[in-house]
Amino acid sequence: MNLSLFKTKNSPSLRPQSFEYAGFAAGCFWGVEEEFRKLKGVYATAVGYSGGHVPNATYKQVCNGDTGHAETVLVEFDPSTISYETLVNLFWRLHDPTTLNRQGPDTGEQYRSVIFYFNDAQKEVALKTKIEAQKSLKRPIVTEIIPNTTFYFAEDYHQQYVEKGGVASCHFR
Repeated sequence: MNLSLFKTKNSPSLRPQSFEYAGFAAGCFWGVEEEFRKLKGVYATAVGYSGGHVPNATYKQVCNGDTGHAETVLVEFDPSTISYETLVNLFWRLHDPTTLNRQGPDTGEQYRSVIFYFNDAQKEVALKTKIEAQKSLKRPIVTEIIPNTTFYFAEDYHQQYVEKGGVASCHFR
């Protein structure tokens, strides 16, 4: 990962000594990124594409639906301030994890629900919280829980889109 492209909300001197990454695909990435950026303990976020087979895919390619990528938010966080479980629980609340390849008006594989885990501990938390989240839903969760793959940064104009004054078209549950 080229972290020079990773836009932080804090000064570099505030970077935690020990940090982790989390990856979430929950439909349109603009509003999802903004929700994670609000959390204390989240150092930085970026939007991009993961889970597909086309290297360095562009937004246009991903929107055409033939790259296999999902619109993904990469979160850099300080686990001594915010737990991975807290991040995953927010993910479950931000979207409808029971719809396959769709969130609100957005349809296609690029809008599917995915948790990209970075280690076995994250995988366990994701699986455990999925069971808990399922208890409050009538339809089965279709969210994929898979190992992190290469994350490709989206074009700069997508980064912190809502913060720049863009309107998130995402529809949260």
